[in-house]
Amino acid sequence: MASGRDQLDEPVSEADPEPGPGSGPRQAGRPRSRVVWHTGVVLVFALAGALFLTARDTANGQGDIRPDRGAQLSDVIRAQNTHNQQLTEQVATQRADQDALTRAQSADARVKAVQDQVDALSGPVALTPVSGSALAVTLNDAPPNAQPAAGAPAAQPDWLIIHQQDVQAVVNALWAGGATGIQLMDQRLAPTSAVRCVGNTLLLQGRVYSPPYVITAVGDPTKLRASLLAAPAVQTYLEYVSAYGLGWDVKARDRVTLPGYTGPLDVSFASVAP
Repeated sequence: MASGRDQLDEPVSEADPEPGPGSGPRQAGRPRSRVVWHTGVVLVFALAGALFLTARDTANGQGDIRPDRGAQLSDVIRAQNTHNQQLTEQVATQRADQDALTRAQSADARVKAVQDQVDALSGPVALTPVSGSALAVTLNDAPPNAQPAAGAPAAQPDWLIIHQQDVQAVVNALWAGGATGIQLMDQRLAPTSAVRCVGNTLLLQGRVYSPPYVITAVGDPTKLRASLLAAPAVQTYLEYVSAYGLGWDVKARDRVTLPGYTGPLDVSFASVAP
């Protein structure tokens, strides 16, 4: 293990040694130890200069010695979210073009028969818009300074945010209440739609959303509300609303129009419902 000080080089005599018998002429130049010392000094000064320039650029905001990886990740998510939305719009455009080309061949009886079957199934699979009275449900995280209600235990962090099962509970209750169409945020739900949460964000059909989450269901508002409040999972959620201030808002709408589902329909196995 080296000590705090470097070991000194052996002293070097400046006098040239006497040439031995048969030796050639002496070579002029610096002794080896002085060359090494001079090179080391140059490297130290160069390194010091580089550090000085780096510190100056960082102080002027031109560099970042500790980049914000969280900000970089959020930028990637936003960019991918925008890209996925653009792809969804392209799929919708191509589907509309395909539909127009197919209908242009309606003179063919076989094509028309198949198209009639497609039209009959478009409603159940949410490919066509649906209009009518509706119920809108909004779920939100508890406020940062939320305090538990009297008698409630101290809140755990997971108790103060919306989870996947909360969104699923509302969606399932609305379907059970006779909803003819449901939209989550700005996307229509299809039979193949899956609600997933990653952390405290919602992942739906390739796009990411943050709370508050708005769920709109077309149907009889009275029946939808009754089904919602009768669902056991929703009742559990409402207990946390009362105890810790989770967001909960239910409003009836006179008339809304939900757009048709525009995403891909990836189905491995399917059968026509009776």
